[in-house]
Amino acid sequence: MTNSIVAYIGLGSNLSNPIAQINSAREVIKTSKKSDEIAFSSLYSSPPMGSSDQPNYVNAVLAVSTELSPIDLLRYLQEIENRHGRVRAERWGARTLDLDLLLYGQQQINIPDLIVPHIGISERAFVLYPLQEIASDLEIPFFGSVKNLVAKCSLSGLEKL
Repeated sequence: MTNSIVAYIGLGSNLSNPIAQINSAREVIKTSKKSDEIAFSSLYSSPPMGSSDQPNYVNAVLAVSTELSPIDLLRYLQEIENRHGRVRAERWGARTLDLDLLLYGQQQINIPDLIVPHIGISERAFVLYPLQEIASDLEIPFFGSVKNLVAKCSLSGLEKL
């Protein structure tokens, strides 16, 4: 892809066969004309943020090369979430699929619909550990290297599947 940029996408699910949800979303993204897969992390299990009366999450991180603008990529990811039955009922509630635009190159974006680097990227084990697996030398704007961030981040119940 000419004029493409590397973006990192966090994938999460804890409803309706989470592993299948993650794999399905990956296939949709991977086979689209909108982006090319560069790397995909292992799958991880993590306790939910927010209410603990929901199942554990399955999480992964996907690196893509894309020509989409950050906001167009966000809209595309939301479209995939919707096709997978995503319902936005409560913050940090259970969900069939959650696709977060974590990083878009080295850009820093702060607009009403999108903040990049993603809020919480520097302290969430379910993002940092899979991210380190596929991009160990990555520098995150504002926060520094993934290696240093992982060194300061406890596993918090995160387990590789």
